[in-house]
Amino acid sequence: MSTVEHIVYVVDDDQGMLDSTVWLLESIGLRAIPFISGQAFLEAELNNSHACVILDVRMPGMGGLNVQEALRSRGLDLPIIFVSGHADVPIVVRAFRAGAVDFIEKPYNEQLLLDSVQQALSRFAVLADASALQAVLQRLDNLTPRERDVLLPLVQGYTNREMAEQLGISVKTVDLYRSRVMKHMQAQTLADLVGMAIASNLVDPLALRGVSGGA
Repeated sequence: MSTVEHIVYVVDDDQGMLDSTVWLLESIGLRAIPFISGQAFLEAELNNSHACVILDVRMPGMGGLNVQEALRSRGLDLPIIFVSGHADVPIVVRAFRAGAVDFIEKPYNEQLLLDSVQQALSRFAVLADASALQAVLQRLDNLTPRERDVLLPLVQGYTNREMAEQLGISVKTVDLYRSRVMKHMQAQTLADLVGMAIASNLVDPLALRGVSGGA
């Protein structure tokens, strides 16, 4: 019986990170094809089925978000998992708005990356599954009013000091509630939290602060 070969394109200008990611993917039987730049990736002959992309955000020449835009303009519907050591709200929002299936901060947990790849290859984002989304909505419902007060400006890109001024509380108190929100929402990173907020329609990604370069 024949089996479909899954391909993972890995695009990262850090040679050490590129090699280690390829090794990790090959260790579980996936075919990983490395590229040291976004331009080299776009110049290659790409398989548009049974494939996904692990794409670094910040690279010399052509960054990951520009590569994502180029793929879309060519009609290549490849699930993209962004990785970055410099994630911030505007970047995360822009990536998800353009169809990214996940956004993982470096240094990443190996199992977390592998799980995300498997989901991408199945054409399902982390929150696309109805039961997973329902679980997120349930966690949102369980937040206290003050936690929800902090959640909204947090995913909108406001700093702790700005949130403290808005809410009339101390920065230390904001930091406390911020930690509680991350814990209760089961978000490992700010990118996770932003993705949950967008997927659950809690916020409009077009209205998030800094999307157009502000903030």
